[in-house]
Amino acid sequence: MMNDVGLLIARLTLGASIASHGAQKEFGWFEGPGPVPAAGMFEGLGFTPGATYRSAAAWSEIGAGALIALGFGGPIGPAALITTMIVAQRAVHAKNGFFAQKNGIELGTIYGVAALALASGGYGAISIDKATGLEDDRSSWFTFLTLAGAVGAALAVLAQRTPPGTDNAGQHTSEEPAGAKPSLGDAAAAARNGK
Repeated sequence: MMNDVGLLIARLTLGASIASHGAQKEFGWFEGPGPVPAAGMFEGLGFTPGATYRSAAAWSEIGAGALIALGFGGPIGPAALITTMIVAQRAVHAKNGFFAQKNGIELGTIYGVAALALASGGYGAISIDKATGLEDDRSSWFTFLTLAGAVGAALAVLAQRTPPGTDNAGQHTSEEPAGAKPSLGDAAAAARNGK
């Protein structure tokens, strides 16, 4: 029983945390930038149209968080979380190294590994999947294919990206230095200042 309670606490914490990030982007909740600045941030990262990518990322995070918190849908929620973490770490954080205090990949890696643990080990007895029998019916092949699909989806999104400072043909432009990437905080600050 204590294992199931521990899993429930972990799921609620992880699910609420990642869903809140989506709500920051889509609705401006929890001191988030809101939809327009967040879309601008995605455009600045090379994801165009920014509004489409913002909504996709935000709703992936909200949906993943809800599924994980409820313990529903097997590996689908964790896979959606893994997809968004791969994209975010590659597009925003990888250039900063590992540690979170330098805006590195540490936090995203922890989110992704936690999601992988839930996808592989299940949600426990205090979950919708267990109550409905879905957890018992799920095959390991379904889990593997879902997680493989998550990685494939992340790579497909990254392949659509035009890194800042390049044109659509991949040529460096003089308008912006190579490697310059605005952060979500930059976008939020610009919105507050009316820029």
